[in-house]
Amino acid sequence: MSEPAVHETHVVVGDDSDRSRYEAHIGIRLAGVLSYVDDPDGNRVLQHTVVGEEFGGHGVGSALAAFAFADAAEAGRKIVPQCTFVQSWLQRHTEHQALVAHPYAG
Repeated sequence: MSEPAVHETHVVVGDDSDRSRYEAHIGIRLAGVLSYVDDPDGNRVLQHTVVGEEFGGHGVGSALAAFAFADAAEAGRKIVPQCTFVQSWLQRHTEHQALVAHPYAG
């Protein structure tokens, strides 16, 4: 039996701090993750975004990035955008630039 098509696009994001990642769910299914690590200065380094192939185009990556920045703002921490998806997302959402500690230097 095949998996049902994704018709429900309500993305719910939360922080799985035990795994150092934000998780996005559509219904009961894990749709994507954004991994992170906190650096010695207390900045949150957003490392890598992965969205399940069947969930592409449903706003999962954007929901993860937006949640990460909202979480940082609430916690009073800054973001280091190592993830190329997050870097691209920031170019479209410049209102979040004040939360960037510094560009990722590789």
